[in-house]
Amino acid sequence: MRKEPYTVGSIVHAIKRGARGLEIVLDGGDRWRFLLMLRHLNDVYQSKNWFRDIWKEDLVETMERPSFWPEQEKLVHILAFTLLDNHFHLLLKEIKDGGITEFMHRLGTSMSKQFNDRYDGKGSIFQGPFRSVTVESDKQLRYLAVYIMVKNTFEMYPDGGLSGALTDFEKAWQWAVEYPYSSLGDYVGTRNSPILDKDILGEVFTTPEQFKDFAKDSMEHYQEKMKTNLKDMILEDH
Repeated sequence: MRKEPYTVGSIVHAIKRGARGLEIVLDGGDRWRFLLMLRHLNDVYQSKNWFRDIWKEDLVETMERPSFWPEQEKLVHILAFTLLDNHFHLLLKEIKDGGITEFMHRLGTSMSKQFNDRYDGKGSIFQGPFRSVTVESDKQLRYLAVYIMVKNTFEMYPDGGLSGALTDFEKAWQWAVEYPYSSLGDYVGTRNSPILDKDILGEVFTTPEQFKDFAKDSMEHYQEKMKTNLKDMILEDH
C-alpha cells in the first residue's frame, strides 16, 4: 500500500493498526497521551525523555512546550487526524526529507512503550509498519479529509455507529465535532489546536459551513460517491 519515496510537498494518508486488531488505547489517559505525542514528537529536536520534560514543568494537561526546549522545527504538517480504539488515521504533508517516516517511527515506538509500561506488555502493539498512500489530486484530498475526520469519527457514534450517524446527520455531527481525538473540531471552528497545520486543506475548505456541507453530501452518498472518488486513495479499515 505504500507509495515511496515521499518528496517534500507530498500529502500522505497514513494508518497504523493494532496487532491482530487489538486496541491501542484503553482509556482517556491513553488518548490524551496520543495527542501529546502528535504535538511533541513532531520536531527535529528529540528529547531523551519528552514526557518527563513536560511532567517537570507541569505541562501534561496542556499542549505547551517545556521552556528549555528549542523552538519547534516540525518534521511534517499534520493536516488531519482521527484516533479510534484499535488504529489511527493521519493526513500528513512532508516538509522535510524523511519527515513522515521519522515521525511515524517515533509515534509507533512511543505509543508501544507507553502501552507496555502501563499495562505490562512487550513488543510493538502495532500490526507491522504503517501503511500509506500518497494523495494525487485536490478532489481526492477533499474526500479523504471527510473520510478521515467524519466517516471514521461517525464509526464511533454512540447511537448506532456509522449507520446511526447517517440516519441523523445533524445530531451525529454535533457529537462528532466535540470528539476531542479528531481534528474535525479545528475545521468547524470549535477548536484551534497547536497540533494542526491546515495548510492546503484550509485553502480547500475556507469556511466551517463549506466543510460541513461537503461532508454531509459526501456521507449521504458514501457508498456510491465517496469510495468512487477516493478509489485506492483510502486505506480501508479491514
